[in-house]
Amino acid sequence: MSEIFTSEASAPHVPGRTLVDVTGLSIGFDDVNGGRPLVRGVDLSIRAGECVALVGESGSGKSLTARSLIGLAGAHARIGAQRFEIDGRAALAFRERDWRQVRGGFAGLVMQDALVSLDPLRTVGREIGETLARHVKGQSRAQRTAAVHAVMRDVGIAQPERRAAQYAHELSGGLRQRALIASAIAASPALVIADEPTTALDVTVQAQVLAVLEARLRAGVGVLLISHDLAVVAGIADRVIVMHRGEVVDSGPTRDVLERPTHPYTRQLLAAQPGAQSRGYRLGSARFVEERGGVIVREPLPPRARAVGGVVLSAQGIGKRYAHGRPDANAFVALDDVSFDVREGEVLGIVGESGSGKSTSANIVLGLLAPTSGEVAFLGERWNGAGVSETQRGARRPLMRYIPQDPLSAFDPRHSVGRLLADGLHSQRLARRAVLERSVTLLEQVGLDASYLDRLPVSLSGGQRQRIAIARAIASEPALIVCDEPVSALDVYVQAQVLDLLGELQARSGTALLFISHDLDVVQHVSDRVLVLKDGRAVETGATAEVFAAPQADYTKLLLRSAPDLRVQRRAA
Repeated sequence: MSEIFTSEASAPHVPGRTLVDVTGLSIGFDDVNGGRPLVRGVDLSIRAGECVALVGESGSGKSLTARSLIGLAGAHARIGAQRFEIDGRAALAFRERDWRQVRGGFAGLVMQDALVSLDPLRTVGREIGETLARHVKGQSRAQRTAAVHAVMRDVGIAQPERRAAQYAHELSGGLRQRALIASAIAASPALVIADEPTTALDVTVQAQVLAVLEARLRAGVGVLLISHDLAVVAGIADRVIVMHRGEVVDSGPTRDVLERPTHPYTRQLLAAQPGAQSRGYRLGSARFVEERGGVIVREPLPPRARAVGGVVLSAQGIGKRYAHGRPDANAFVALDDVSFDVREGEVLGIVGESGSGKSTSANIVLGLLAPTSGEVAFLGERWNGAGVSETQRGARRPLMRYIPQDPLSAFDPRHSVGRLLADGLHSQRLARRAVLERSVTLLEQVGLDASYLDRLPVSLSGGQRQRIAIARAIASEPALIVCDEPVSALDVYVQAQVLDLLGELQARSGTALLFISHDLDVVQHVSDRVLVLKDGRAVETGATAEVFAAPQADYTKLLLRSAPDLRVQRRAA
């Protein structure tokens, strides 16, 4: 059986051919969930040229279901099904060598984080070439190199000869994701499994990656898309399967599921989507009211503790250049003459594509990076710029806090939640018992309890870790919190909970937020004003509602056009 997929790797894609036919799928592990299945009774079929989307919250079983189709559910997974056919063959009887032929030859896998998925010690050309060497026989080295360059062109990578010689860390996020897709489709697989392929990408790069997947669909390839972004799903999927707690709760043509959801969980997912219409309201409270034609009703957030007041943070003409031994005229300009203010009780959103200067701005504001030009003032005193040291910032450091995109990498994995919160309270010099009491209060403020104090970050879910990050950030009662993509890796439901939490805390304390995000819907939901960056320069700024309703800069218009829209369908289902 080890060669059963070799010929299929190069075979033309037959329209309508059934690639996956699964009925009654169950997946479990003896030492997890008391031995009870994590996935139960799932039916899944995928045809050539069709995109099927799996959606649902984290832990719903989406990725486990998808990985079972390529033999990667886990070494000790117990898989059962009434029917489990991959390209018409009974896959429950496959041995490992059979699955190795499936992976890359019949099905290509595209993961969320290309930087982690691509080998850091090999060029992307060698990475793509390995797929060809394994699944396409009889090629010479020159033919394989030409094929690598060809597939890189197919996914929209310009100058493939130069890019093939580069390593993953030398490429932008968009180029890395394209290289990962090129590796997945190099052997012309009939099926592409894309697991959150656009989650961490800005809207313009996201649109480019989705265009690559759409091109594969037009070529007759089947696509299984796993995503928590319902707008992305609306734009590309033919059918949607909604999973909740290991079971399918809703399924059908995309338009039917997203416009006429039948299950309360699907309705909740749709209602929890942020946007201009949800501003000032709790996303987690949203619900469909059938008696009113399916209208979404939300509860308002509490009124803000105080109106927008004086300036908390002022960045004037900040810039950052990297010469690396080159003449100044040839220096790389990461940020160029950018100015903005953040006032008491205000939320300033910063948007822009990868490389626009968002993170550089955040690092300069945080005092982690010294600007080449310009300066930052915090609470009326110089904070960063020429001649300002960390020693001078020290006393005010607790008044500026940070919420990262990935708390798991930001937290010390050896420290318990209690230790992490105690570190956040260090500046208050409290007695041990007072630290414990205050830590419990902080946990309660973010919807957790004292039982979490002894837990390690790795034992928490993504949403729980983000709540701990927020609790630690507010521990010192800061005047400003810098939020760098704080919800980009979270599913819709958990994202709604975290955004509600930030809204409640911000309303209660009046803490100012500098909110960086590539998700324009999230920015519309949370921010009072927005700053748009491109290539290190500010191209537009103003009240959020005005900028989104009537953008002036061409680049802002491009961002808004590129953003996926839940109301748009790629084609009639």
